[in-house]
Amino acid sequence: MSEDHVIGSVSKEKAGSVSGNHRLTAGSPDKEMDGLRRWFSDKLALGLGNDDLCEKPKVLSEMNIDGIVDYIKAGNCNANIITMAGAGISTSAGIPDFRSPTSGLYSKLQGFDLPSPEAIFQIDYFKKHPEPFFALAKELYPSSYRPTPCHYLLRLLHEKGLLLRHYTQNVDGLERVAGIPEEKIVEAHGTLHTSHCIDSKCAKEYNLEWMKRKITSEVVPRCEECNSIVKPDAVFFGESVPKRFSRLAEEDFPRCDLLIILGTSLVVQPFSSLVDRVPPKCPRLLINLEEAGNEQNPVMVVLGFSCGLQFHGADNFRDVAWLGSCDDGCLLLADKLGWKDELQSLIETELQRLKSQEVSAQAYVTVKD
Repeated sequence: MSEDHVIGSVSKEKAGSVSGNHRLTAGSPDKEMDGLRRWFSDKLALGLGNDDLCEKPKVLSEMNIDGIVDYIKAGNCNANIITMAGAGISTSAGIPDFRSPTSGLYSKLQGFDLPSPEAIFQIDYFKKHPEPFFALAKELYPSSYRPTPCHYLLRLLHEKGLLLRHYTQNVDGLERVAGIPEEKIVEAHGTLHTSHCIDSKCAKEYNLEWMKRKITSEVVPRCEECNSIVKPDAVFFGESVPKRFSRLAEEDFPRCDLLIILGTSLVVQPFSSLVDRVPPKCPRLLINLEEAGNEQNPVMVVLGFSCGLQFHGADNFRDVAWLGSCDDGCLLLADKLGWKDELQSLIETELQRLKSQEVSAQAYVTVKD
């Protein structure tokens, strides 16, 4: 793999341009500002603002993916690797992401008179106009999508006792299909595996197969008890994130020894802010088509916080970006860790198992019909 994929250090010229911004550092001698920073750190659970950052620590042997590999091999992770994922880990399974201009889900909505593409995922709009969502839902409820090498690397991390938790923005459930235990998965934006009647007085639950039958028949799913709309348990704009997400994020991220971020643009809150909740010396690896999570919040910069990922600049000691497809990045990481054959064997075994299940399911449907 070309070294052009690795981002972790920059030339002296670029580093100088960063320092030229006169950003306050964590070692600022201003006691009042330091006190204010600490207060914000405590209130916002940023995991920043302590004495550990007064001097640049030596965390990684190299500021690239090899440094991450050395860090893992040295036994620094102590079963506390957290992974964060977005749509990019599922695109090779055939599931389109949301924002791609020609292949994303939003691009398929031109036939609807929507105030904005995102409106179909806004709860108030959905309650009045559920038709666009359920017309698009065929793309969200795949019949034969299979996990990708990324999903199986996550499974391997779990089997090796390294995975603390996997946080995902995806609602496709491919982590479950890949065999990652449910207790290890936090679905920040909910799931399509279950659905509920939107009438709070009824709230009848429906399973995945029931919802898939309704969608394939091209009707708006209605509750069998009260005739209200039945909505998947995916989180829409205007709804709160699951309580389990908030609770476990507060417990998990202070314990994190390594954060691996896969296939996400890190633009949706509160998911994107999780990168700032790991300890100050915790390495952070991004595997993505492009850099993400490195836009500075001006308010936080003034307060001396290095919020977000810091790939460029002389003061970077823990953030690495590998730019390319998630599958390629995960396969490379597995290869460098000496897990290549193990991962390939797992993928082949699991795909054969899924094929057998699909054949059995099809045979059952044929007999039933």
